Amino acid sequence: MTWLDKLERKWGRHAIPNLMMTVVMGMALVFACNLLFPRANLISYLYFSPGLIMRGQIWRLFTFIFIPPNSSLLWIVFSLYLYYFIGTSLEREWGSFRFNVYYLLGMLGSIIAGFITGAATNSFLNLSLFFAFAAVYPDMQLLLFFIIPIKIKYLAIFDAVLYLYSFMMGGWTVRAAIIASLINFFIFFGPNVINRFRSNLRYRQQRQAWQQNARNNRNGW
Repeated sequence: MTWLDKLERKWGRHAIPNLMMTVVMGMALVFACNLLFPRANLISYLYFSPGLIMRGQIWRLFTFIFIPPNSSLLWIVFSLYLYYFIGTSLEREWGSFRFNVYYLLGMLGSIIAGFITGAATNSFLNLSLFFAFAAVYPDMQLLLFFIIPIKIKYLAIFDAVLYLYSFMMGGWTVRAAIIASLINFFIFFGPNVINRFRSNLRYRQQRQAWQQNARNNRNGW
């Protein structure tokens, strides 16, 4: 029994069903309010700020996840649909509790990074969902630009390269945010990656040994 199994047995009844639907609806609502009432500047009351949190604005620990991408209406619609599709697919695969744990671990990492660096966003957190989706459904196809079919795993590789570039070229604030936002991915998938690496390493070593034995046998004849 894994640590997740133990947690689910004890706390599973407290899981929030359709969590990604709640997050996406919150983003849509914030975007609509900013579009209809720009002077209200709603995002100024939601973004993560360690200083304001320490002064009592505790809600900022959570509300930063509802800030939508700063983009056009068409891209917002596409992004929110993608978040919803990825989140609900993972929840169907894992169950509500495990998806909650994955998302909340990503939030916790972002919050920790926010207190260290002074800022936190949901951008890397949402991208960590994409990496999880690619790990679970690597061969699923997505229509890039609604036209070009491409497998999820290739998009994930492209995003990983962007992550690496941002990590190498960005400041310590960006690096802390990237590391923190991927904590959930490494906790969930790290053991599988390590085991796969070990299996591949053992296979290569055995193959090299077989090839060496075959050469020795041929030379012995």
